[in-house]
Amino acid sequence: MVQSLNTKADLVIKGTSHLGLTDYGKIMVGDKGFEFYDERDVSNYIQIPWSEVQQVVVSVMFGGKWIPRYALQTKKNGMFAFSSKDPKRVLRAIRVYIEPNRIVKSLTFFQVVARAFKKNPNKKNKKKK
Repeated sequence: MVQSLNTKADLVIKGTSHLGLTDYGKIMVGDKGFEFYDERDVSNYIQIPWSEVQQVVVSVMFGGKWIPRYALQTKKNGMFAFSSKDPKRVLRAIRVYIEPNRIVKSLTFFQVVARAFKKNPNKKNKKKK
């Protein structure tokens, strides 16, 4: 059995982890960190302490009416993407422990495409001779 990181759970909700293959389970937001526990495999879990969270990246669609997923970017281990039934409740619970300026919206599809086509002024053009 896995020992929980939290001493007090603020929110426990059904959720999905999008790390590799999708795993269904429970998301727990507590006083010490963010946790995900797989409902089928007890040994499959993710525990992220609040001190390791660099920022929370939220995918927002339709002007904030729909949040399909959110990701926690850690200082050492990269991004962990999750989705849940009520993502606004999860983000409000996270906002208690993470400063609101570290919760950011992700880029839209068109912003990513535009960045790819914009010319980087710091990069010099190399002509083939």
